[in-house]
Amino acid sequence: MSQTAQQVREPVAGTPRPGAALPWQRAEGAAVLAAALVAYTFLDASWLLFAALLLAPDLGMLGYLAGRRVGAMTYNAVHVYAGPAAALLAGVAGVAWALPVGVIWLAHIGMDRALGYGLKLPTGFKDTHMGRIGG
Repeated sequence: MSQTAQQVREPVAGTPRPGAALPWQRAEGAAVLAAALVAYTFLDASWLLFAALLLAPDLGMLGYLAGRRVGAMTYNAVHVYAGPAAALLAGVAGVAWALPVGVIWLAHIGMDRALGYGLKLPTGFKDTHMGRIGG
């Protein structure tokens, strides 16, 4: 294990253990997913489109072909709420395709967080802000 990953897991004296917020983060992700699903029903958009695009943000992991640091940056770039927020704003401004895409994107991020998948650390694919995946 790299020193950086070890430092992320070891709490500073007097602070809560690193995983203490994990249940809250997972609940927040589930709430975002549920809200996105409800919102999508009001858009009268295609559920086929929803199914086709739900996993599209995971294409960001292709950056790992260029190394851990690049992979973490590309993955995280499409797994933060800023992207879907921008799409939703564009949708509100009249860009027709942007509302369904933004909601689907939010659903994806919410689903990932609910399942315990967080933003990636440059130390490795399994090291996330929510803890180590599978460990």
